Amino acid sequence: MKLTISGPIGSGKSSVGKKLASLLEYEFFSGGTFFRQLAAQYNMSLEEFNVYAETHIDIDKQQDSLILGFMRNNDNVVVESRLVGWICFNNSIDSFRIFIDAPFETRVKRVSGREQSDSGKIRALVREREESEIKRYREFYGIDYRDEKYYDLIINTENLSVEQVVNEIYDKIRLAGKVP
Repeated sequence: MKLTISGPIGSGKSSVGKKLASLLEYEFFSGGTFFRQLAAQYNMSLEEFNVYAETHIDIDKQQDSLILGFMRNNDNVVVESRLVGWICFNNSIDSFRIFIDAPFETRVKRVSGREQSDSGKIRALVREREESEIKRYREFYGIDYRDEKYYDLIINTENLSVEQVVNEIYDKIRLAGKVP
């Protein structure tokens, strides 16, 4: 089984993905890891690299191609990235596609805690990154990755712990007959 987790910055994709993969004894893969590695190779911050990627479609295409190949060639994985659900949907890859979200201020608070930084600064950075990504996806692919039609399950994580989100996902995949 292949599980994808998509959602905006600070929604809990990585935390949920890691815990879900551990519960299922699956491999966890983060699309953000590759993007961060590319940014480092280009000697850019994530914010600078997001702006750079706006005019260099090859960056997104490289990352998406790697994720697509990984999804085609691997099973028993949990993969989180903004576009992985859409990539699987668009390429008819059999997967259980999950979208998690939370209100903007909740996500800013989470990122501020994770980054141990001022929430005002984080708020501006999160907004800038989100606007950049939405613009790129619309221009490069003609999509809004937040469109519910790409997903099998949508969860608002605002008032849920990571464990509660994982349990909700597990219950849904069990009911769908996807758990071994």
